Amino acid sequence: MTAPPLELAAALGLARLDYHVRVTSTMDVAHALAGDGAPAGTLVLASAQAAGRGRSGKTWVSEPDAGLWCTLIERPSDTGALDVLALRVGLELAGALDALTTAPVSLKWPNDLQVERRKLGGVLIEVRWHGARPDWVAIGVGINRRVPPELMDTATVRADVSRDALLSAVAPALRRAAAGFGPLTPYEQAQWHARDAARGRQVTSPAEGIVTGVTANGGICIRRDDGVEQVCQSGSLIFA
Repeated sequence: MTAPPLELAAALGLARLDYHVRVTSTMDVAHALAGDGAPAGTLVLASAQAAGRGRSGKTWVSEPDAGLWCTLIERPSDTGALDVLALRVGLELAGALDALTTAPVSLKWPNDLQVERRKLGGVLIEVRWHGARPDWVAIGVGINRRVPPELMDTATVRADVSRDALLSAVAPALRRAAAGFGPLTPYEQAQWHARDAARGRQVTSPAEGIVTGVTANGGICIRRDDGVEQVCQSGSLIFA
């Protein structure tokens, strides 16, 4: 990093920046810090992860400085916003990353960032509860700066984009997303539709049919062959 953690944290609107050369996972570190009382706005950043993870137990290749590997701790008061947090994060990140990629960033429900149908990054949301209320939420993000040549289905930011430049775009976007309340607004839904990588495409999962959009509550709408529109709240899109 080009600036000391305290100075950089203040510049990015963070309460704290916790930097590591190598960790098992920034998500694991974030949960440990949050359990010890770390404030909202604490960002865990690592040069490399030994066991980075994505949704559904998938692993994430996190080689040294090959991307931005980070997790933000927030302490939300609105449980209703948690259902759409991954989508809100995607929307904010897409807008922030457009200037750093060779083509506009699109979104694949529920948590992938894409460039020209190749994966640029992903979002992982994990919540820890205290009774009926969330104690904290960990927002994990991985964005590629470079990838092994054998991973042909992946995208990166432009070659001239440094990790600090990427961090400067991502950290404020995460904080904006975490500050959202309630379900997606009509404006946010329209933004999603404009960037939707799946809209109008045939899928086989989480239901068979044509993707038509997302709901205010974060579900994916799929029009089946019989004309009925089905809303799925969980799962992953698999294209036909």
